[in-house]
Amino acid sequence: MKSLIVCADDYAQSPAIDAGIIQLIQQNRISAASCMVLSPRWAEAAKSLTPEIRSKADIGLHLDFTQFGNTYAHPVLIARSLLRSLPTKAIRLNIHAQLDRFEDALGTAPDYMDGHQHVHQLPQIRDALLDILKQRYSNKLPWIRIAKPPANNGFKGKIIKLLGANTLERKAKTMGFNCSGNLLGVYNFAGDSKDYEKLLATWISAADSSIDTPALMCHPAIEKPESEMNDPIYAARMNEFLALNSNNFYSLLQTVKLTRKPH
Repeated sequence: MKSLIVCADDYAQSPAIDAGIIQLIQQNRISAASCMVLSPRWAEAAKSLTPEIRSKADIGLHLDFTQFGNTYAHPVLIARSLLRSLPTKAIRLNIHAQLDRFEDALGTAPDYMDGHQHVHQLPQIRDALLDILKQRYSNKLPWIRIAKPPANNGFKGKIIKLLGANTLERKAKTMGFNCSGNLLGVYNFAGDSKDYEKLLATWISAADSSIDTPALMCHPAIEKPESEMNDPIYAARMNEFLALNSNNFYSLLQTVKLTRKPH
């Protein structure tokens, strides 16, 4: 039976997202959650990551350079990283600050690392990140989520992979980090919950094609529209939650071994 990490992104971005992720962890529907520690609500959101929740799921840092705090527009960040024109000192300070905020709230290092909009794999950022993680956590390295969608995942998947997945994976493994395998869950956020259920079935059936343990990325949120009107993918988040909370998804999970970290 193939192992699979089901990883929810954007924890601490909003109350609706946090509530959806916590409920799905409690129901053993997801096995990892990625935290946005620069969010103004991080300190409050972190209180829900209790020892019970942490016994059921890995809690990681969703490295953020494009949403909260002193950020870049995503296209600008990509362009400057490819040109190697990002300020190295500022990158390192930002990474250290986010790790500090994670540790201050939860009392431990992150179980794993990934990136909001996959920024952790970009040139300059990936090198600084791996170096800092090696310095800070040499006794127990966090695992790294690799943004490497399968080859048949369409144009969006190809672009995500081309922005640095292979280089990050190679460097991380050379330095002794465990890495996830194929990144499942990439789509255009269109359709309803039934459409997303069909995608889940496709992704879970594709888990066997990954050499390392694949990670299925998701973005669930409960229905709470009065506080979420500024989220451009909020409708998709609600659809994802409905699908992940469904009997069909529970049945799909019986075909894989839900796990918290790569093996």
